[in-house]
Amino acid sequence: MLNNPYINTRTKVLCVIGHPIEHSMSPSMHNAALKELSLDFVYLAFDVSPKDLEKAVLGFKKHDMKGINVTIPHKEAIIKYLDKIDPLAEKIGAVNTIKNINGQLIGRNTDAFGAKKALIDTGFELRSKKALIIGAGGAARAISFALSDEIDEIFICNRNEKRAIRLAKDLKDSTKTTATGRTLSNEVLKSLIDKVDLLINTTPLGMYPDVEKTPIPQKLLANHLFVYDIIYNPLKTQLLKDACEIGCKTLNGIDMFINQGALAFEWWTDMKPNINTMKEKILELLAKK
Repeated sequence: MLNNPYINTRTKVLCVIGHPIEHSMSPSMHNAALKELSLDFVYLAFDVSPKDLEKAVLGFKKHDMKGINVTIPHKEAIIKYLDKIDPLAEKIGAVNTIKNINGQLIGRNTDAFGAKKALIDTGFELRSKKALIIGAGGAARAISFALSDEIDEIFICNRNEKRAIRLAKDLKDSTKTTATGRTLSNEVLKSLIDKVDLLINTTPLGMYPDVEKTPIPQKLLANHLFVYDIIYNPLKTQLLKDACEIGCKTLNGIDMFINQGALAFEWWTDMKPNINTMKEKILELLAKK
């Protein structure tokens, strides 16, 4: 649903880019919020392959795109094409939100706050806890830095061990938390599960349409864990189903998604969106799947 059926040359354009992008619900969520506030904007989605990323960024400037969300796999790679990024995004090394200010593309990271707020809102106490984060991409970087000011120790597991080790080093260099990077294997996971309180999946494993996939076999899970999967489509991934079956407390990615989206929306438009409207739209779409 578009916010303005009379789109014209004055209508401002917002968008999300990724590869693939067909699964994204950002256009529906943002357009619902824009319509409610009667703002003359439209929010679109563009599939941008990695090889075309630089051309896409040049296009944003040429066509005066007012705001851009960035998702997998571009959150880190896009930084070198931006004019400026804020200090938190620079420390994280990943950008998920861009604003065009007089032809200058400015990058921020709203994933960090969005993910942490969703976790805190459940009542989970971060202090004196240890976390295991699956993945080492843009979302993993944002979440690990967001948690690092309170959590005691973070383990990063990734199929590409070098990326995990690099993220752990960046955390140790920039924060007070203890961090370790390991390869993602059943053997390593088995050795870490009993040491941690919080397990966070930041990979797309289990995302629609590959809903039967999971980053961790159920036999390796333990019921003392709080399991947080940042995927929101489906709301209950295979990982969360497996975790629920053995008695774990769980959290899906819908509130992180809405929190980060609301921050981006406000930055672009200088108006606060109705978070309930955004969430209702996402739940409505998910109910149809």
